[in-house]
Amino acid sequence: MYRTHTCGELRQENVGAEVTLSGWVQRVRKLGGMTFVDLRDRYGITQLVVDDNAAQNIKDTVSHLGREYVINATGKVVERASKNSKIPTGSIEIILNDITILNKSELPPFTIEDDTDGGDDLRMKYRYLDLRRSVVRNNMILRHQIAFETRRYLDQMDFLEVETPILIGSTPEGARDFVVPSRMNLGHFYALPQSPQLFKQLLMVSGFDRYFQIAKCFRDEDLRADRQPEFTQIDCEMSFVEQEDVLLLFEGMVKHLFKFVKNVDFDSAFPRMTWHDAMKFYGSDKPDIRFEMKFVELKEAVSGRDFVVFDSASYVAGICAEGCASYTRKQIDELTEFVKRPQIGAKGLVYIRCEANGAFKSSVDKFYSPEDLKAIASMFNAKEGDLILILAGDKSKTQKALCELRLEMGARLGLRDKNIFKPLWVIDFPLFEWDEETQRFYAMHHPFTSPKPEDIQYLDSDPGRVRANAYDMVVNGVELGGGSIRIHDSQLQNKMFELLGFTPETAESQFGFLMNAFKYGAPPHGGLAFGLDRLVSLFAGLDSIRDCIAFPKNNSGRDVMTDAPSTISEEQLKELSLTIQPQK
Repeated sequence: MYRTHTCGELRQENVGAEVTLSGWVQRVRKLGGMTFVDLRDRYGITQLVVDDNAAQNIKDTVSHLGREYVINATGKVVERASKNSKIPTGSIEIILNDITILNKSELPPFTIEDDTDGGDDLRMKYRYLDLRRSVVRNNMILRHQIAFETRRYLDQMDFLEVETPILIGSTPEGARDFVVPSRMNLGHFYALPQSPQLFKQLLMVSGFDRYFQIAKCFRDEDLRADRQPEFTQIDCEMSFVEQEDVLLLFEGMVKHLFKFVKNVDFDSAFPRMTWHDAMKFYGSDKPDIRFEMKFVELKEAVSGRDFVVFDSASYVAGICAEGCASYTRKQIDELTEFVKRPQIGAKGLVYIRCEANGAFKSSVDKFYSPEDLKAIASMFNAKEGDLILILAGDKSKTQKALCELRLEMGARLGLRDKNIFKPLWVIDFPLFEWDEETQRFYAMHHPFTSPKPEDIQYLDSDPGRVRANAYDMVVNGVELGGGSIRIHDSQLQNKMFELLGFTPETAESQFGFLMNAFKYGAPPHGGLAFGLDRLVSLFAGLDSIRDCIAFPKNNSGRDVMTDAPSTISEEQLKELSLTIQPQK
């Protein structure tokens, strides 16, 4: 028998029992005539002891142990003289009477401990070792618990879990597809699904009523902390529902998960914010509302004072950071350099300090009188000790930059506490977004999103005015999930395709199977998808979703452990009738 108990199971009530454990050697410590071995498995750590009374063969075996050796150990449970309150098994230890080395280990390239000395690349290369660390393993356990509890909740709500295909046809819009060549159909390609969108709508046409799937999805897009080329969605769809039905059901699911995972109760309904207000006050469609610091627009108030930066800008706005008037010139310069970083793109930063006795100090003193500065400060409800930070320029770019500045100030002031959760629904998104480069409208979500019924009248005359029946759930500035009520009427769907620039032939080629299905009685339907990786990351307090994925890719989309993606042989290329063009 390899084990009678796990390494995290034994307690003081087991004192006197003969037990057998198996696991990995965490460390070996020699103190005088005694040797202590910390034995680790998935469940915890138990201390083994070899004392002077041990048989010589046990002493010899233990003397050859190294880190990560796999061993089998038998002995008697005794009460520890010096207890360790940091681990659950810290009140007992095992006096060894037998030990076997099951497998030796080379010296690991980094220490298998919570505070490891391994960098990201090294840990990803040896991910199977990194997964032995309890902090990483606990993320995987949390992921399992959330997925299991999600399935249980949705099952109670009459949802059916249905698998949809991984090899599908490529469709336009959204991110780039990963494509897969077909050997049996030379010159043709499958795509990996960015989401099961079309298939879940077909399931609604099929009468399944309530579908869900914890689905693998794929997008060939630039990566960041909350993106991976392959990710997992809790994908859901419902028939005979309106927006309110969807919001209430899935708000209930998220409340249930918060209670289950974090023991956090939300007694009231999640607040709702229109997309317009989210952009106006936070510069983002996923605002972090753990703190205020809302935008105040200043264009009219600051124009006409011969300050060309403000006069020439189409948009001027600022935020008020409470208690930051004591910021030094060096700190202000740091913030200026922060907003001028290429990924943020502001050209500069204007500040106003609200000092003692109603005085003001500003970087634009020569253009604005004390009365002007006081009037600006009053628009922020600023008080003595506050610091006003102002940006100007193109509206969309400046809103993005001011959003980043707001988040930076929130972090500096300790207002982004990971143990505080502030959820909200963002609703009433625009149905379309205009692209200046191509001079055409694109679907903000996807071509199957339904417009608000009252806005359908503007589809021809003013498409940019049309709002979508779409919604996102945001928690602490992270978009956890989103969805929409879908178009179920063939005529309205064809109108959407027309507005998005699809010819009838292209629409038929790409989506003909869906449109044909709609001819046979499509019910009103809508749904939503949560990012499982983001959900786990939020609950675990992580900065990157990579840390809750067993075998993630790096920021270049590479798996450094298996060295993927990689080249394939000439024989494989010939079999697929493919040639690789040299890069210019």
